[in-house]
Amino acid sequence: MGRLFWKIFLGFWLTLVFMGGGVGLLVYVHNQQRVAEFNDLAAGPWAARNVVSVATALQYGGLAALHDLTRQWPGLSPLPVLVVSDDGRDALGRPVPQRALARARAALADAAPQAGVRRVTTPGGHAYLLFVPVRLPFAHLHRHGPFGAYRFYLRLGVALLASLLFSAALAWYLVRPLGHLRRAAQRLANGDLGVRVMPLLGGRRDETAELARDFDHMAGRLQALIGAQNRLLSDVSHELRSPLARLQVAVALAWQQPDKLPLALKRIEREGERLDALVGQFLTLSRIEAGVDQGPAEYVDVGALLENVVEDARFEAAGHGKRVELSVGHQLMVHGRSALLLRAFENVIRNAIRYTADGTTVDVSAERATSEPWLSVMVCDHGPGVPADKLEVLFDPFVRGRDDEPDGLRGYGLGLAITRRAVEAHGGNVHARNRSEGGLCVEIRLPSASESALVS
Repeated sequence: MGRLFWKIFLGFWLTLVFMGGGVGLLVYVHNQQRVAEFNDLAAGPWAARNVVSVATALQYGGLAALHDLTRQWPGLSPLPVLVVSDDGRDALGRPVPQRALARARAALADAAPQAGVRRVTTPGGHAYLLFVPVRLPFAHLHRHGPFGAYRFYLRLGVALLASLLFSAALAWYLVRPLGHLRRAAQRLANGDLGVRVMPLLGGRRDETAELARDFDHMAGRLQALIGAQNRLLSDVSHELRSPLARLQVAVALAWQQPDKLPLALKRIEREGERLDALVGQFLTLSRIEAGVDQGPAEYVDVGALLENVVEDARFEAAGHGKRVELSVGHQLMVHGRSALLLRAFENVIRNAIRYTADGTTVDVSAERATSEPWLSVMVCDHGPGVPADKLEVLFDPFVRGRDDEPDGLRGYGLGLAITRRAVEAHGGNVHARNRSEGGLCVEIRLPSASESALVS
């Protein structure tokens, strides 16, 4: 057990002990104060029987018989009869309520004395007044015999043991989940990303369980992020290997065949541009995921942003006999970063221009939902589409839509990944679907800015 367990355990246990001792002390003081208030005498057959029993023992056996009777008194209660001498002292050393004594003496002086009051003389000539108060005053346990003391200490021991067990169980219940969390954190720090805590807590439903759920969520996110990072690094190394290999071949060709130096230099230049583009896209993706170099958030007019992107895209498409058409609605405002959104729209639209058939049109539209606080940007082309099994992973890094792309159309599979990261950074989502008439449609959904926010 750790130090926290002992702190909680001792804290609860000592609190229970002090509370129990304090309550016991208050009860004792209260009983002592009540001793003087016991004014009434017990009456009836019960009091009469007890007085007769004690009187018989005193009359024929004296104080020795009284002590024997006290030790052998049946039941768990002590002897209820007070045996008071003429000087006002109880023969067994118990406190004597003075007002009850006065009532007993007055009752004895009556012409018809009360049945529960009697005066007895021992064989030794000592006289004692016997009576039963309504409540027996508190007396020291050793006055009640060994069984009374044993019963008191037994109850005290049971109470201490119960408080001890309760405090230990409560401390264990509170500390046990923290032990699971500590061991899980150590395993996570050692690289075990599959560790989880909630299965160890059973059906627990408290703040500790919420902490365990948050820990499991964190571990799951770390596992997913590190797994994605490892896959990304693996893909990057794979993508870099091909242009680097071609660069090595071009250099070797230049050394071996000096007459082909211009051709080798052209190949080196082309591969250098490809490496620069790949590294640039990879750095962009990394910055978006890290949340840096994104610029300040502001209210962005999506319609105006799309018009700028489409204007540049039309110039690129015209060189291949393709067209780009734009249709936008009104009040297409979002709160975000225009540079990120510009790159997201540009990647999707340029991707559509690349794959749409010659002489066809890329349709770009944007509208705001009437019943939901979302706006939708749709980009549709007339190309070959994407295999159905790749639609779900199309926006993952280094995933290409088709494996049979010609070398002139092959990209690095980072453009759409950048688009998804940029859209998700704004609280939106993006997905793709094949058109029934042929081609691919990519829909970007973004949370639209409220009219109240725009006015303010």
